[in-house]
Amino acid sequence: MATRREFLARSGMVAVGLSTGSVHALVRSGGQQRPGRRPPPNQRGFTSQGVEKTIREVKGALADPRLAWLFENCFPNTLDTTVHHEIVDGRPDTFVVTGDIEAMWLRDSTAQVWPYLPLARDDLQLRDLLAGLVNRQTSCVLIDPYANAFNRGPTGSPWEDDLTDMRPELHERKWEVDSLCYAIRLAHGYWKVTGDFAPFDTAWQEAMRLVLRTFVEQQRKESPGPYRFQRVTGWQTDTVAGGGYGNPVRPVGLICSVFRPSDDATIYPFLVPSNHFAVTSLRALGEMAREIANDGGWAAQCEALADEVEAALSEHAVAEHLHFGRVFPYEVDGFGNRLFMDDANIPSLLSLPYLGCCGPDDPLYRNTRAFILSEWNPYFYEGERADGIGSPHVGPDMIWPLGVIMRGLTSEDDEEIRYCLGLLSSSHGGTGFMHESFHKDDPARFTREWFAWANTLFGEFVLQVLRERPHLVKR
Repeated sequence: MATRREFLARSGMVAVGLSTGSVHALVRSGGQQRPGRRPPPNQRGFTSQGVEKTIREVKGALADPRLAWLFENCFPNTLDTTVHHEIVDGRPDTFVVTGDIEAMWLRDSTAQVWPYLPLARDDLQLRDLLAGLVNRQTSCVLIDPYANAFNRGPTGSPWEDDLTDMRPELHERKWEVDSLCYAIRLAHGYWKVTGDFAPFDTAWQEAMRLVLRTFVEQQRKESPGPYRFQRVTGWQTDTVAGGGYGNPVRPVGLICSVFRPSDDATIYPFLVPSNHFAVTSLRALGEMAREIANDGGWAAQCEALADEVEAALSEHAVAEHLHFGRVFPYEVDGFGNRLFMDDANIPSLLSLPYLGCCGPDDPLYRNTRAFILSEWNPYFYEGERADGIGSPHVGPDMIWPLGVIMRGLTSEDDEEIRYCLGLLSSSHGGTGFMHESFHKDDPARFTREWFAWANTLFGEFVLQVLRERPHLVKR
């Protein structure tokens, strides 16, 4: 594999900083101007003046014209191509598809709009769009808190024959703890930025109480709970062992997640990064229960569950690795079994500081990070063109930009951040966008040409570097 320095040099970036040509020069590839890849203005789903202003400012500041070109393509991709915004019964309603699948995931839709939140303080139209997504997610949770993906209406699903309680409003019904965490994350983030209470009506409060009840059900202290899932398929990770309930767990206070954020079935149902995310989310929900709903009892319930899950993580989700000392395993079962790996989908172990679950200097996280970015992680791939974290979801040797971006977002090392920027700038396969995954030896071999989450997260990464480490990217 090429060294970091060799890769940076080959991709047109140098170890001491990004290439410096004029930011006003034409962005060229092989002597040809690179055209912008955004839809024409009259074909965009939504236009935000705050986003457009940010694009202009960032393009004017970045030293590398390729990076500026990618940012311009990727950062607005969610608004350009995936949002359906309207007024329903006098309230904003926003449905956000994931990209090339005409359905809305609670996880993806939150992550797709997350980098726009700071702009909603001043951009009232953008604020209205985000409030509409909070409203839509509220209605989704009330339809079924165990579903991960929803249709725009009661249109049915290609998965309607799954052996679970399917409904026509559902695209898919895979129980993933992080889905409900992301709904809390969006609501809390929106409230903190805007101070707007409008989305947090009785329906939202009912939905969030249902979230709390669902988390408690999936601690499985007295029974497996009401959720089960099986699918008739030859793809092993698309169905669930144990008669649809998953492999056995010993109730220890952790929350079962039958599926991972990759939509793949867990092996041990206590998914560690999702339980860390649940702790952070429950504390955020407790704050909202107290400050918005003025309900101290509900807030205390959220905080007590957060404390219980956190204590269980400390006792049951820290393990001694053969080479890296004490680390966070990816999954556990309460019986003492642990799975040592990480998956690029978020929440991941790598993403814990990004989600506010720990600090980047936490000793357990640092050990875990060293393990994740090594050959001892079975889903860390090293090839001729790149290295990075993949996922069982698409098979071996495929690196996910989500993992590369998250590596950069959680890094405190200038060289590593430069490396991630260079890798992303050279692995888009000529499309000008991020993808679900690309082959470690050939970025032109990729999955999902239209995957808005990765595009917007890339924009968030560039913005963070420009804000916190401008010497890495500015002229």
